[in-house]
Amino acid sequence: MLTTTGTKDRTLIVILSIIAALVLVSLVVVFTRGAPETLDPSTPEGVVQAYSAAVIDGDEAAAAAFLTTDASVGCGPVEHGPTNNLRVVLVSTTVRPTSADVVVSLVTSYDDGPFGASEYEFEGNFDLVRVDGAWLIATAPWELSICPNRSITK
Repeated sequence: MLTTTGTKDRTLIVILSIIAALVLVSLVVVFTRGAPETLDPSTPEGVVQAYSAAVIDGDEAAAAAFLTTDASVGCGPVEHGPTNNLRVVLVSTTVRPTSADVVVSLVTSYDDGPFGASEYEFEGNFDLVRVDGAWLIATAPWELSICPNRSITK
């Protein structure tokens, strides 16, 4: 014969087991998510992804390979900001026969404050043109703009 105490104990064990299983599944999902999907490098989105990754990694020579020859026109003494806490998220793409616009969300994270982590998010636009069948970046958001020395990168 079961008592109500025995039933309550089993119910508590079942509830705690379900919570533990949910926590375990959540951890598996978070840790197996991995890196973002690599996009096709022959598409405007793929070019923007590869360029952004190169800029964030500090590889300006690799990033310059994705720029048109006129992309450095108007480069001044201002460098892009720090990219160590920058995340780039694809928002939308508009593709035309010879040009494309790729809109991205740029999210900058800051150190924890009294209320937790702070983030600043806004949208930026990449303008791309088709050159000899390949997509190249004509303009990039200033946070990801580089002014390469063409004599070094080519």
